[in-house]
Amino acid sequence: MGELAKRIVFGVLLAAVALGLLWVGPVPFALLILLVSLVMVWEWGRVVRGTDQDITMFVHGVAVTAAIALASVGYAALGAFAILIGGIIVGLLQFGGRSALSTIGVFYTGLPAVALLWLRSQEPNGLYAVLFLFLVVWSTDTLAYLAGRLIGGPKLAPSISPKKTWAGFIFGVTAATIAGWLFGQWIGAPPATLALLAGVLAVISQLGDLAESALKRSFDIKDSSQLIPGHGGFLDRLDSLVPVAMAATLFAFFMNAEMPAEALLFLQ
Repeated sequence: MGELAKRIVFGVLLAAVALGLLWVGPVPFALLILLVSLVMVWEWGRVVRGTDQDITMFVHGVAVTAAIALASVGYAALGAFAILIGGIIVGLLQFGGRSALSTIGVFYTGLPAVALLWLRSQEPNGLYAVLFLFLVVWSTDTLAYLAGRLIGGPKLAPSISPKKTWAGFIFGVTAATIAGWLFGQWIGAPPATLALLAGVLAVISQLGDLAESALKRSFDIKDSSQLIPGHGGFLDRLDSLVPVAMAATLFAFFMNAEMPAEALLFLQ
């Protein structure tokens, strides 16, 4: 199967699973988040420390599991605290080695999981809030990839990711903006405002993609793993969603911590 065909097939399968469990409810979605996050913990250890298992990875995994468990039963703040404690312990375990990157990995894999679960738990609009984030990331990634392949042109950051182009960047942001407008029309939110937010998140999405590419390049690694044919690993597949989930959740928190899903979607 060609690389593009594999990318499409497995991308659609992953999206279908994510959407299905997101729709079924917070608990099935939390189980999916837990599984994916633990795989990302494993991949982070492979990339940063070059190991498939060590005590640091164990502590990292325990911290992320505890955070997700707490967030899934309504204690997102305690979940974030568990990530903080896990990050401190990991930093101490790696003191004198790759302490900073190992600590960053705890926050990188744990906080977005807590953020997504916190948003999803808000009824009745938590489902739409997370769906909106998925829509932004997927439309950005898809159009950026297609425009990069079909149009090409000047490179966006050749020293970090040689295949990314300015055409891909522009088309990705445009696609997300249009998707945000349509989503706003669908759920009865202000379309122009949601389109603007989607465009901003699309920029953050692509910056997250570049940041993960820079991390891999610093270790001379192409993919974080080979678990997803055509995509690499889950760190590679979710490098755009991680910063988007964090940025959107912070925005919603400061807008209205009592009703974050409504705040994110401007449904207040």
